[in-house]
Amino acid sequence: MADALPPDSPESHDDTAGRPIGRRIVLSTIAAGVAGLFVAPSLQEKWSQMLGAASQRDPTGLSGLLPNPGGFRYFSVAGSVPEKNASTYRLTVDGLVDKPTTYTLAQLGAMPQSRVTHDVVCTDGWQVDDVPFAGVPLAKILDAAGVRPTAKAVRFTCFDGVYSESLTMEQARRPDVLVATRMLDQPIPHISGGPVRLFVGPMYFYKSAKWLSGITVTDEVVPGYWEEYGYPVDGWLPGEEPAGA
Repeated sequence: MADALPPDSPESHDDTAGRPIGRRIVLSTIAAGVAGLFVAPSLQEKWSQMLGAASQRDPTGLSGLLPNPGGFRYFSVAGSVPEKNASTYRLTVDGLVDKPTTYTLAQLGAMPQSRVTHDVVCTDGWQVDDVPFAGVPLAKILDAAGVRPTAKAVRFTCFDGVYSESLTMEQARRPDVLVATRMLDQPIPHISGGPVRLFVGPMYFYKSAKWLSGITVTDEVVPGYWEEYGYPVDGWLPGEEPAGA
């Protein structure tokens, strides 16, 4: 079985003041402000834009504690995250590979695509059922790069400049692990980690790194951002862990 998750989420950090801020502590202070907040479908786009703007002004990332339409919540561990589009986005693939590569958004879109529908489960306690993601199977990208025999794992970095994640090579090659460019049958918006994010269907959502910019093949698993705060490196959802793992 997977290791038990910590009872509380790891702390987010205000890099401008150096003070850790517990996410559940802050929830108690803003509960009155968000209680009773309901957004009509016609206002969802405006609400998403407001959340995105708030996150840009909030170096603590506390805007992530506000509810997002559709049941998702926005959270960033960085003070601000630059937006990328088809002209500016790049994904680098390097490390223990024979053919290091840099992909544009258009090049990713021209590769063989796959669609995975899975529940999205966050360690904060929220869940959205049956969410479709689509994009390039990570295994296809690894095959195109030519993974060397000494490779054991894959590390992911993000253009927020802070977040990182890792998978073993066996995990990375699962068919339900995508370099995703679409979510809910739409291009992934910035607020949801677009234009490209990792999607690891059988694991808790912290493993599905937002704003993906780098894939590095390594000879060992490098713990990601939340693992440094005590989260399991193998973040399997209940019942998803492979037999014998």
